[in-house]
Amino acid sequence: MPQLLRSGYCLAAVTSLGLAPAYAQQLEEVVISASRAEMRSFDAPAAVQRIDRQAIEGGGPQINLSESLVRAPGLTILERQNYAQDLQISIRGFGARSAFGVRGIRLLIDGIPATTPDGQGQSSSVSLTSTDRLEVLRGPLAQLYGNSSGGVIQAFTKDASKEPTVGYQYYLGSYGLRRADYQFSDTVGGYGLVADYGTFSTSGYRANSAAERNQFNGKLSFAPNAQTKVNVVFNRFDMPLAQDPLGLTRAQLTAEPTQAGNNAIEKFTRKIVLQNQLGSSIQYAVNADNAVTARAYYGTRENLQYLASTTWVGLNRTYYGTGLQYNGRSQWQATPIEWAAGYEFDKSSERRQGGASLLGEKRLGPLTRDEDNAAQNNDFFVQATAHVSEQISLVGGVRQSNVTFNSNDYIPATNTDRDGSGTANFSATSPVLGLTWHANAALNIYANYGQGFESPTLAEMAYSGRTTATFVNSFNTDVKAASSKHYEIGAKWVPDRNSRVDLALYQIDTNDEIVVLLSNAGRTSFQNAPGTSRTGWEIAARTQLSDHISANISASAIDAKYSQAFNAGAAIPTGNKIPGIPDSSTFAEIAWSSEAFDAKNKSALGTRLALEWQQAGRIFANDLNTESADGRSVFNLALSQRWAWNQGLVTLYGRLNNLSDARYVGSVLVNQTANPPQSYEPAMPQNWTLGLSLSMPLR
Repeated sequence: MPQLLRSGYCLAAVTSLGLAPAYAQQLEEVVISASRAEMRSFDAPAAVQRIDRQAIEGGGPQINLSESLVRAPGLTILERQNYAQDLQISIRGFGARSAFGVRGIRLLIDGIPATTPDGQGQSSSVSLTSTDRLEVLRGPLAQLYGNSSGGVIQAFTKDASKEPTVGYQYYLGSYGLRRADYQFSDTVGGYGLVADYGTFSTSGYRANSAAERNQFNGKLSFAPNAQTKVNVVFNRFDMPLAQDPLGLTRAQLTAEPTQAGNNAIEKFTRKIVLQNQLGSSIQYAVNADNAVTARAYYGTRENLQYLASTTWVGLNRTYYGTGLQYNGRSQWQATPIEWAAGYEFDKSSERRQGGASLLGEKRLGPLTRDEDNAAQNNDFFVQATAHVSEQISLVGGVRQSNVTFNSNDYIPATNTDRDGSGTANFSATSPVLGLTWHANAALNIYANYGQGFESPTLAEMAYSGRTTATFVNSFNTDVKAASSKHYEIGAKWVPDRNSRVDLALYQIDTNDEIVVLLSNAGRTSFQNAPGTSRTGWEIAARTQLSDHISANISASAIDAKYSQAFNAGAAIPTGNKIPGIPDSSTFAEIAWSSEAFDAKNKSALGTRLALEWQQAGRIFANDLNTESADGRSVFNLALSQRWAWNQGLVTLYGRLNNLSDARYVGSVLVNQTANPPQSYEPAMPQNWTLGLSLSMPLR
């Protein structure tokens, strides 16, 4: 901890030197994640970053969240180059164990959960081409979002334009990348509509890594009266093909990183996904100080996956939920108070089936798995901020969470296939308390404490691992929920109207952390580690060095380790590093613009050239710490040119990533039990993209 603290203070000091009148992100930047109501980012008593539309567009072809979220410190998105398994996202180390999808992090889209009650989600649910901004909340306040809230990522869809406007984007790039997007927006008679349809395909950098995706995102907004606002959002995600190249052994990685892992081509490992979701939120302003928000949603997801173990797994999921929140401003004696209270219910039901496969197709014969799984939560929460004085404010809150799992197994038990029926219940009370010292108009210092919990997901309870080589098809109720204590101190400093530095230091202690026990051929089982600790720092700084040159940096370091010894088929000693978590990460950018920066017009015309530096430290692949990948440092070059054309905008984009053509590991698969382990997923070498964007009003 002392070494990390010293590093954090040094980096803060170095970064803040020479901050000149600069990039006007400033105090007007609004977020809602920290308080569940709009507030200035500078005043938010938590580590929260906002990524706006300009950064989303400039990050790349808007396929993956990794393109733009690299700007948020404390958040790690590993480069899997594997669309069958989704991105590997972690916040302060939460979610790093994920073999596929997102774990330990809450995903929200327009206030509607993209995370199921058990804590699993898919980042591909976010349609970046129609997203106006992203928010990333880290630290104790995230615990007030319930189960598996190691952090919160929120996406907000664009508002409709005031006049009919069409948009078109087309990108092409290395390894057969093709990306097209079509968008229409208009407001008629008080009804605003945003409709966005995009397609994506790639032949893949590695063998057996081709993918195709089609996505539609629509938002309808209207106001029945002056007090009421209604949003209706529909999203469809169709992925007819996502080949799985699997991980590589160290020898395979060294010999030829483009090859697929063992049996990937022979078994035609791949995934097919179709998801539809409809949701609505209604906000009613009781008066100037009080408002009620209600939400409801319903969705379906079909998932079919062919594994290297000569088996297939199919999931047909139905999920739905509702929520009610009351926001108010009041006064207790002479103390102004802003508060929010609410109730949330979410349920997910899925039919899980499996059987034998041959050459990537289902074989005739009996099912080897046939069961109904369900998860649901009933949660109550309250959160309040009291402005004790002009310089002191207090934030406090509590959430009561109850999560229930049920499994009904329809296949008779055998010696190798136990009865998969079972029930598990998890409940927790998660309190949060914090203090903010508003030292002056340019400096806020805060300290927070919170408790959280994380249940296993249905997928993580799908297999029981008896030994280091055996999977059992049974509902694993032996996995317990993890509980955690979060400590955080931070500061936000605005040395002038155009510059800002955010710094956070934290300590997290977890009991019964959920960790990988076995992982092989697409199947993974889990157990609990008795204790872990995470100590780290994060910094984000932005400035304008001149009217034409801007710079920003986000950096973090973490010491994530097991604080108690345990057994995972082998003895894991105290002090071993938690796998899947890079010990450091950095994103830095220096950009030149031909036009002087204009804070009121972020879509400035002219040329923009940016040099990016992305760094990540060493990452371990197993609990024994015998398998690891070295750190990496890569440079990217981004160029854009924007013109005005008949009241519209035309933009050309170009990117050259990994300028030095470095070979490195983008991601690791945790605790692979194959011999030798297939732990490594290589990142792409030097690659390029070219894009065209058109936005044109029709009047």
